Amino acid sequence: MTALASVRLAKTRDVVGPVPKVKGRAMAVKHFGWLAGLLGVIWGVQVLSLLTGYTLNSWFGLVPRSLGGLDGIALMPLLHGSVGHAVSNSLPLVILGGLMSVTVRRDLLAVSAIIIVVGGVGVWVFGRAALHVGASGLVFGWFAFLIARGLVERRVVPVVTALGVGLVYGSLIWGVFPGQPGVSWEAHLFGAIGGVLATFVLRGR
Repeated sequence: MTALASVRLAKTRDVVGPVPKVKGRAMAVKHFGWLAGLLGVIWGVQVLSLLTGYTLNSWFGLVPRSLGGLDGIALMPLLHGSVGHAVSNSLPLVILGGLMSVTVRRDLLAVSAIIIVVGGVGVWVFGRAALHVGASGLVFGWFAFLIARGLVERRVVPVVTALGVGLVYGSLIWGVFPGQPGVSWEAHLFGAIGGVLATFVLRGR
C-alpha cells in the first residue's frame, strides 16, 4: 500500500510540475505575441525591401498631399529606409511595446490605431513634400501616451511607468523638433499628438 501510494505520488508530481511553465508561456504569448509579430512583419518587409532595392518604399511610403501616398498612413510604420533605420526603431519598439503590453492591455489596439491614424494624417496634411517611412511615429506615440496617461489618471502603475519612460527616453522629446537631416520630425510630432489624444479619448475605459 505504501509503495503504491509512493508511485501514485510520484506520478502526480510528474504531471503537476510542468503546468505553471505552460501557463507562463501561454501568458507571455498572450501579452507579448503581438509585439513579436509586429517586429517579424517589420523585418520581413525589410528583407523584401533589400531584395527589391527599396521599391516598396516608393510604392507604399507616405507622400504628403499625394493621393498615391495615402496608403502610407497605415503602412509607413512597417517600412524603413535602411537596416540601420529598422534596427534603431526596433529597440524602442520592444521596450515601449512591452510597457504598453503590461500597463494598457485591453486598449492597446485602440491606442495604436489612434496614433497611426492621427500621426499619418498629420504628416500627410502638414508634412514636407518627401517620402516618409518608419515606425518612429508609433514609438513617439506610445511614449507620449504613457507619459500623458500617467499624469492624467494619477494611477500608481501608469505614473511609475511614465517616470521610468521619462528617465530612459526623456531625450526623445527633442525628436519632435525640426533640424535633423533625413529625419521625419513631423512623424514624431504627430505621432506624439496621437498618443496624447488617445489618452483623453480612452480615459476611464
